[in-house]
Amino acid sequence: MTKAVVLLSGGMDSATALAVAKAEGCDCYALSVDYGQRHKYELTAAKMVAEDLGVIEHKIIALDLSNFGGSALTDQSLSIPVEETIGIPITYVPARNTIFFSLALAWSETIEAESIYSGINAIDYSGYPDCRPEYIAALQDLFDLATKKTVEGHKIHLETPLIDLTKTEIISLGRAKGVDFSKTVSCYQTDEDGRSCGICDSCRLRIKAFKDLQIEDTIEYIKRNSIIK
Repeated sequence: MTKAVVLLSGGMDSATALAVAKAEGCDCYALSVDYGQRHKYELTAAKMVAEDLGVIEHKIIALDLSNFGGSALTDQSLSIPVEETIGIPITYVPARNTIFFSLALAWSETIEAESIYSGINAIDYSGYPDCRPEYIAALQDLFDLATKKTVEGHKIHLETPLIDLTKTEIISLGRAKGVDFSKTVSCYQTDEDGRSCGICDSCRLRIKAFKDLQIEDTIEYIKRNSIIK
């Protein structure tokens, strides 16, 4: 068995990436980040997914990016968009993925992991610049240069098995690999009970994908003043 660090947010994509890593024979170490996100319930979802899929260890690192702000996910004074926006949306968190990958790289070198898995996706996403294949290729080049392990010839592979998949394909793959999507959350503004708003960009992508597949999404949504399932 090889070791892999899996970045786990508690969302559909990262849960599927974890399931893929498990299916590919990896001993998985899940890494989540408490970065001051307003949708903190995703950390609860990450715990449930990690337990359900069976990881060797699950770390939650506290690194409060709300100190910088600049995103509706880390600055409570900014509103989450409920309509499609042009350009990079305000839910983009500056340098978030680069920071997360740096943490994963550090842990990978420490435990002598051969791979880092991420659920990054470049098809059904919100236009974030740090979700593009070019970004992943550049990160792999950085990994090859950045650590004692890699300089000594032991490569740490950056695995992005969902990079070219649509949301419907991700759901189908996850179901085939044993992901229980009822334990995941996609919403940018869940309430205290973990119910999803149903109207943010991330919710809309999720709802559409389940609808297109004609599969029931069993998480709870709050849409304006009514709860829908």
